[in-house]
Amino acid sequence: MRAYAAQTRTELTLSLRQGEQMLVAIGIPLLILVFFSSVDVLPKPTGIDEPIAFLAPGVLALAVMSSSMVSLGIGTGFERQYAVLKRLGSTPLGRPRLIAAKISMVFALEVIQLVVLVTASLLLGWDPGGNPALAVVAIVLGTAAFAGIGLLLAGTLRGTLTLALANGLYLVLLLLGGMIIPLDKLPGPVEVLAKALPAAALSQALAGTLTPGGSVPTSAWVVLTVWAVGTPLVAARLFRWE
Repeated sequence: MRAYAAQTRTELTLSLRQGEQMLVAIGIPLLILVFFSSVDVLPKPTGIDEPIAFLAPGVLALAVMSSSMVSLGIGTGFERQYAVLKRLGSTPLGRPRLIAAKISMVFALEVIQLVVLVTASLLLGWDPGGNPALAVVAIVLGTAAFAGIGLLLAGTLRGTLTLALANGLYLVLLLLGGMIIPLDKLPGPVEVLAKALPAAALSQALAGTLTPGGSVPTSAWVVLTVWAVGTPLVAARLFRWE
């Protein structure tokens, strides 16, 4: 346990020290939240009057994607490219505890993100409701889905290519995930595609569970669960340590 705890602290410290990762994990979501809740230029879903009511759950979904796919994927990808994973895996720490430490780092980073973003949302006038317990379930499922994607990239591609693809996916899923543009405002075929992706499923789940009187489509739970189970299994199957 001491080795696992020490590695978790190391993983979290390294993540917090990397400015570009903190920009993606906290800076960009916070900027989107503050800017678009102030200028009111984005379309809003039917029945939503205040921008913050739509933006807050979406930005929380964006934060989960940032930490579990981008930060984890890029960091692990470069560790693999420079043979750090190979060396750590052969130490007494072992591969299982190394992976457990990385997962714990992601959850610790998400706690920091949630504290910052929820506080900012409340200061901007957000009035959450619904079922926070189900929101936690959605976050756990979303974390599993995006961590699977991040580890799949990191375990099969070079670090530089993982960097490019993770950031590219981040931008695509930001636009198609219902986080800043409502899904019902997308063109029909694009909306259908978006609803099959984990970003949209997570944003729908968080919006439904954190909005007073809100509900989550059953299809969103199904899509999110499939990605949460499928991507880690594929990543475990294809992951190469060196």
